[in-house]
Amino acid sequence: MRTLCSSTLIGEFFLIGFAGLVAMKDPDLSSGVVWTVCGVAMVVSVLLCGVLSRPGGVQAGWALQIALIVSGFWVPLMFFMGVVFAALWWASVHFGRKVDVAKAKWAERNASAA
Repeated sequence: MRTLCSSTLIGEFFLIGFAGLVAMKDPDLSSGVVWTVCGVAMVVSVLLCGVLSRPGGVQAGWALQIALIVSGFWVPLMFFMGVVFAALWWASVHFGRKVDVAKAKWAERNASAA
């Protein structure tokens, strides 16, 4: 699960950076605020890669997904992109857990055969 979820989070890192570039075109938003918010969100997305296996790591990832969707109020395309990445996050968690179970069964079979 960790590999799939980390891949999604790294994709979000780039998405947040590009969304910051789009947000810079809004005359109502100052560049300092845009890059502070985007910078924090980008750092969080990378740090989450390291805490996925700890309790609350996946839930923190869901919080980031919600934040991406909510960012659509400032960058409207983020409503769509946030939903796309939330779906990717769900798939990463869901199928990643299935892969982890399959790997554990495979390791158990090989350990008992040896």
